[in-house]
Amino acid sequence: MKTLLFTLEYPPFKGGVANYYENIVKYWPDQKDISVLHNNNNNLIKNYLWPKWLSAIWQLWRTIKKQKIERVLVGHILPLGTVTYFVAKLTKIPYSVFLHGMDFTYALRSQRKKWLAKKILNNAKYIICGNSYTAELVKQFVGNKQEDKVGVVNPGIALTPLSAQAGSPSPTISSRERGAILKNKYNLQNKIVLFSIGRLVKRKGFDKVIEALPMVLKKTPNLVYVIAGAGPDEEYLKTSPPAPLLIRRGETGGRLIFLGKISDEEKWAWLNLCDIFVMPARNMDGDFEGFGIVYLEANLCNKPVIAGESGGVQDAVEDHVNGILVDPDNTEAIAEGILELALNQRLRQKLGEQGWRRAIERFNCERQARKIYNSVQRS
Repeated sequence: MKTLLFTLEYPPFKGGVANYYENIVKYWPDQKDISVLHNNNNNLIKNYLWPKWLSAIWQLWRTIKKQKIERVLVGHILPLGTVTYFVAKLTKIPYSVFLHGMDFTYALRSQRKKWLAKKILNNAKYIICGNSYTAELVKQFVGNKQEDKVGVVNPGIALTPLSAQAGSPSPTISSRERGAILKNKYNLQNKIVLFSIGRLVKRKGFDKVIEALPMVLKKTPNLVYVIAGAGPDEEYLKTSPPAPLLIRRGETGGRLIFLGKISDEEKWAWLNLCDIFVMPARNMDGDFEGFGIVYLEANLCNKPVIAGESGGVQDAVEDHVNGILVDPDNTEAIAEGILELALNQRLRQKLGEQGWRRAIERFNCERQARKIYNSVQRS
C-alpha cells in the first residue's frame, strides 16, 4: 500500500522525534511505497493564518490525490492529527497516529484539545506509542473498546560508522586518537569519567547529579563529571551550589566540566571514553522523557547508564541489565547509583556488555521499522 508519513519534524530538523521518523522511512520494508510530507519548507504551518495549520489540509489532500496514497501515518496528534481526521472523512483514507509522550499529555490540557484528541484517536486504525508508559496513558484515555489498537514501538538505534566504531570491542586508531586527545585536553588520565549529554533543562536531571557530587567525591575523589549540551538552564546549572566550587576546585580545572554544544563526532568520542553515562530524567508536570535514545547510544559504546525511573525511560533501561534505575528526585539515590558503578569496574563492564548486546538485538532500526510496518498492515 502507498503510505505517507505526515510530520512536522523530519531531518534536517534536529531531535529525537525527527530521527525516529527518518529511521522508519529509511528501513521501511517496502521502500517504493513510502513517502514523506513534512514542514521543512513551512508549507504546512503558516503563522499568518488562523488556524496556522489550515494550509496543511490542502497540502495533505493534494498529496493523497497526486501520489495515490492509500494510508497515512500521522506524526503529531495536534495539529496534524486534526488535519488528517478531516481529510480522512473526505477521502476515506485510513490513518494511524504516533504518540511519544509530551505530545499526548499536552493534548489533554484543555477541554477543546482533549475532545479533538479523542476524536482523532477513536477514528485511527492504529495508535503507535514510542514507549510503554505513554501506551498505558493512551489506553486509559481511549477506553477498553479501543485499547486493542494501541501498540508500542520504541525508537530504533542506528549503527552509524561512528557508533559502530565506538562500540567495537577493538576501536579503530582514529577512535583511540580522539579519546586520547580529549583526555589530554581535559586532564582526565586516571580519572573516572561520568558523562551526560542533552538539552540543559531541569527535566534531564543534571542538576540532581551535580547536587549528588559532594557525596560521590568523598568516596571517589578521582571522579570527574562532564556535561555536554546547551539550553535555557545552563546558567542555573553553573551557578547553583555546589557547582561553582566544583568547577573551580583542583589543579586540573575542577570536578565539573561544561563542554557546551558539541558535534556528533565529539559525542561518540565522549561516549567511547567515559566510564559511566548518567541522565536521571524526571517527570515535571507532564513533561517527561519519552524514551532516551542516548542511553542506547551509550550502551553501543559498551558503557553502563544511570537513568531516572520515570516516563518512558524504563523501556530503554532495565535495572542492572544495561544500567541502573534510580529515583530521579532523590539525590542520595543518585549518589548511590553512581558509587555502585564507580567503585565496581567489573559491574561497569558487565552492564556495558549486556547493554551493547541488548541494543543491537532489540532496538536496531530495521527491526523497529518492520514492527510498525506489520502493525499497520494488520490495521
